[in-house]
Amino acid sequence: MWIGSAAKQIKGMNMQDLRVNGDRLWQSLMEMAQFGLTPKGGCARLAATELDGQARDLFVEWCKACGCSISVDKMGNIFARREGKNNALPAVATGSHLDTQPTGGKFDGVFGVLAGVEVLRTLHDNNIVTEAPMEFTVWTNEEGSRFQPAMQGSGVYVGRFDLETELNKTDVDGIRLKDELDNIGYLGEDEPGSRHFGAFFEAHIEQGPILEDQNKAIGVVRLGQGIRWYNVTIKGRESHSGTTPMYLRNDAMVASAHIIAEIEQLAHRYENGLGTVGFMQVYPNSRNVIPGEITFSVDLRNPDAEVLSEMDKVFTGFCQKVASERDIEIEIDPFWYFAPVEFNASDDVKAAAESLGYSHMDIYAGAGHDACYMADIVPTGMIFTPCENGISHNEIEYTSPQECEAGANVLLHTMLEANSRIAKEAATKALCEPAE
Repeated sequence: MWIGSAAKQIKGMNMQDLRVNGDRLWQSLMEMAQFGLTPKGGCARLAATELDGQARDLFVEWCKACGCSISVDKMGNIFARREGKNNALPAVATGSHLDTQPTGGKFDGVFGVLAGVEVLRTLHDNNIVTEAPMEFTVWTNEEGSRFQPAMQGSGVYVGRFDLETELNKTDVDGIRLKDELDNIGYLGEDEPGSRHFGAFFEAHIEQGPILEDQNKAIGVVRLGQGIRWYNVTIKGRESHSGTTPMYLRNDAMVASAHIIAEIEQLAHRYENGLGTVGFMQVYPNSRNVIPGEITFSVDLRNPDAEVLSEMDKVFTGFCQKVASERDIEIEIDPFWYFAPVEFNASDDVKAAAESLGYSHMDIYAGAGHDACYMADIVPTGMIFTPCENGISHNEIEYTSPQECEAGANVLLHTMLEANSRIAKEAATKALCEPAE
């Protein structure tokens, strides 16, 4: 039975004094970084590669050492479960991802996974048995770099994406995700969405400069950025660059340049607007041939759904205008939309930061995260730590040992408080129900 606040659950221990081992967390981060370590000190550990498999194996090893049982679902998502006193209660869960960008850093995603491992180890070291169970997760292909879209594993888990459709996605070499998960030993048997969660929390580096600029230790994430992803294909006509006069050209590259410039201007016209072109393929990609076909990505973001919708209309309208004026074919595939998210367990994060004495501020998530999808189905919160110069998706990405420790401490106390609340709610409900 639940007997009071988190501070009273463990005899002889004031839970408010409980802290993670910051040195151990840092060593774990550096050890995990060896899988895909780049010459510049970053990580290249793409989803479902052998390196991703090795990183997953280490996570599983660490969790088993603390007494966890391990489950893997059909999308390759990993769940390490630590039993509680009452395992009929919904679990308090945390986690993030281990895959990186091709030139990624040591902290994006992996900090959230290993902050969870450090919470687990802290509970294990102190022989703390929580009332409700705890679960520690690794989500498949959050980055969306090798296989699209991003947040693929959590998206399948919550029902945003179809399992078989996503498993059959291929990378640029035509290699299927399902086959790669099988190759690394993480094509599981559990049905996605079958865990019994009562709350979910994700610790993450901010990936932006705001916390550092405001000199705050913790970001209490209230909103998640809305995202629209497009694949744009421009079809012109390739021809000789030395014999084709300018007025007779159907140059796909020039049309692309007009659209890319407009994306930058479009983002500037809206508050909190963002616009990026990060991927491009040119055909035939020859120095003295006018490009005949170009495919590129477009990424539009805004935390306001109505503003993001307006940005979509302006962008597609501009493409139609360029196609008409330049007598060129433009195909737009709006293949992914992620609506802005409200994190409704943010108050737990704020309370933990305040009780631990960390400076903090409300903030919104400019990037997509697995927690954004988990918010569909369970009370969810996010904890941000500062990121040096706001740099992420870059090999020089850096968050200090002290900042990582602070984020993990907030995660620990956030999860303990949520665990206590779930137990209290269950006890109250049981008292109110009539006896049979």
